[in-house]
Amino acid sequence: MLQFLDLFLTVFHSAFVLFVVFGWTIPKFRKYHVTAILLTLVAWLLLGLYKGVIGYCPLTDWHWDVKRALGETNIPSSFIEYMVEKILGLNFPSLMIDVATVTGLVFGVVMSVVVYHKNVKSHSKEPHQMA
Repeated sequence: MLQFLDLFLTVFHSAFVLFVVFGWTIPKFRKYHVTAILLTLVAWLLLGLYKGVIGYCPLTDWHWDVKRALGETNIPSSFIEYMVEKILGLNFPSLMIDVATVTGLVFGVVMSVVVYHKNVKSHSKEPHQMA
């Protein structure tokens, strides 16, 4: 069961990260994308302040509990760092990974805002239908 949970959390967390960065590209999912961004910001900032670590992620916390129960040790504090090291086999400084992670979130936020404003402008330029 723990192996399944480990795999599930890896897949779910990876998909969530990709959705936060690129979810704005799928028009049907844009409302969910904004929700994902807000959840991420609440975790990173508000829960982070409560936990004493800005950038705190409950998914990472739960996942690391599973990995420790499976006997895994030397787990980095960041899920992204873990994926880069363990899955891709690359080794970058933690600060570089953290900067890339924040950059991904900022990119997702900025692109979501840009797409939203572009849609608002295009809808306001449409001629009004007369009934």
